[in-house]
Amino acid sequence: MLQSRSVRLTPGAHACTALDKVSPDNWLDDNFWIDKAYLEWRAPLVVNSNWWLAFSDDPLMPRSALASETNNNRVGTTFWQLRRSAWLLHRMLQFKDNLAREEGIPGTTTSASWLLENTSKLFNIARIPEPLCDTISEPPLPSSRSARSILLMIHDWCYSVVVYHPPVSTDPCAPLTLLSPGEIEARLRAVVLDVETRLTNGEKPLPVGVLSADDRDHWAQNLEYLLALSPTNRRSHQAMLHAIMGLSLDHTTYNIPPASWVAANLSARHVHARSPQQSARDGHLHAVRGTPQNVANRFFDKALTLIVDPSTRAGASGEHSPVDALVPSIVAEYALVQGVDAVAFGTAGAPLDAVDGCGWERLDWVGDSKVEKECVAARARADTIMHNSDASVLWFDKFGTDWIKDVGGFKLSPDAFVQMAMQLAWYRTRGEFTATYETVLTRMFKRGRTETLRTYSRESRRWVLSMADPASSPNERFALLRAAIASHTRRTREAMTGRGFDRHLLGLRLLLRPLGGEAAGLLEDELFERSAQWKLSTSGLSAGLLFKGTGFGSPYEDGYGINYLAAPNGVKFGIESKFSSQATSTLLFKHAIVVAMEEMYSLCEASTHEGLFRSSHL
Repeated sequence: MLQSRSVRLTPGAHACTALDKVSPDNWLDDNFWIDKAYLEWRAPLVVNSNWWLAFSDDPLMPRSALASETNNNRVGTTFWQLRRSAWLLHRMLQFKDNLAREEGIPGTTTSASWLLENTSKLFNIARIPEPLCDTISEPPLPSSRSARSILLMIHDWCYSVVVYHPPVSTDPCAPLTLLSPGEIEARLRAVVLDVETRLTNGEKPLPVGVLSADDRDHWAQNLEYLLALSPTNRRSHQAMLHAIMGLSLDHTTYNIPPASWVAANLSARHVHARSPQQSARDGHLHAVRGTPQNVANRFFDKALTLIVDPSTRAGASGEHSPVDALVPSIVAEYALVQGVDAVAFGTAGAPLDAVDGCGWERLDWVGDSKVEKECVAARARADTIMHNSDASVLWFDKFGTDWIKDVGGFKLSPDAFVQMAMQLAWYRTRGEFTATYETVLTRMFKRGRTETLRTYSRESRRWVLSMADPASSPNERFALLRAAIASHTRRTREAMTGRGFDRHLLGLRLLLRPLGGEAAGLLEDELFERSAQWKLSTSGLSAGLLFKGTGFGSPYEDGYGINYLAAPNGVKFGIESKFSSQATSTLLFKHAIVVAMEEMYSLCEASTHEGLFRSSHL
């Protein structure tokens, strides 16, 4: 019966059956996405591709720790820096292990399956530079030493630190036991002691980390040369790829240069007059993103790196291709929700010079004069990128998602509301509209990644123009705002459920065979090309109550990259643009967002209080 039914299948059904055989999960992720969206890009990862996330301070830290004051200062590190590092690391790995054992999650739900699958992609892998198109490393055998270790970077040196006990079973996939926070801390202190010895002896590191900040073709060439230069380099690189995750212990606390120094190098529209609080926030985000002070103390190819400085400021950064930024943010929230527990560390901590050095090893690199010159050149190129990055965080605290959802009983979408504010801010600062990209997760699908949600629409355009039209009344503007939000909310649902069109058009373009005579007028149209120039690239993450801010780089020289955290009582905007563009200014755009949000508040309050749009209860 089944055989006879298969004979009657239509040509389309046969094509779908054939597709299932070659694409078992989904056609986009199986065949195109990771290469076209990430691995074929040749731009450096720093700023351009890697995401960054600044953590809130731990309220259990002593005030002296936040000022980098300590009696145990060794090679620029501090007692509380190492303690918080060990604690956060332990919590992150604890979350990973709980997920793997499916503890604390409803294992049959779509969200749980999505989180479990994607979290597994965050650990024990890294990106490998290759000519034309990079690759992703294969995870190691779970019981191997490298699979049980983290990559620790300190003073630009690389170390492997074991954070799991050796396996007690012959089964290579048997669960491993995570070291306690105190045991992890002891091993970190042992490495610090080794670094102190090396510095005392006049040893200098080969800053291979800065090579990973270079453009992908340069890094591919330099890595190929390094791997051929010495088997030591091959072993070190393999260990770095296989490490669970990275931990960068910075020995300096980055501070934003004073405005007077910056003003000499920039136009007035790019000079931030920061308050002390704003300087602290932006300095924290810059340190996590990467600065000339710490760029060599990162391995940018790693999917997840925890970063902690001497003042215990912490954050995370990572290579974007394996997972989208929501995944590491969930891991980070678990780590942050509970502050450092002194009981978990036992006593106050052993003196550094009494710590056993077992459980860690150096990951040295062998270089020559050519490699040293390449490091200098790579650092110069990375410095140029970071100096050109106009990144700042805006803490908008006049209202948040609670008020937006309660406007006049209309239950407006907070995400759509924030998106409309950015549309208005763009138009007022540029005098024109632009294609706007918002990330929408497609997590209800197996191995689903994202779909594009285009914020700029007919409805959003009408509302923005009404805000610039003196003849438009407040009630008319409010009606148009509601229509724009409703349209955006509807298209969000469509994108989430696989009814978006941008990924579909991408697939058609990639399957087109022009050498075989195939052509598609739409895909060659100038307007179609302009419609995908995302000068305003945006993404909402979460409420972000445990984060100071987050961010990613603008994909265009004259555009903005904006990541936002919409919480019940406020919204945090992480905004990045380029100093080299006279069309953009992060400072001015922040101001435009504040004005837009406040005007939208006044508009909604005035219109709903008049009762013209409120449902009658009479």
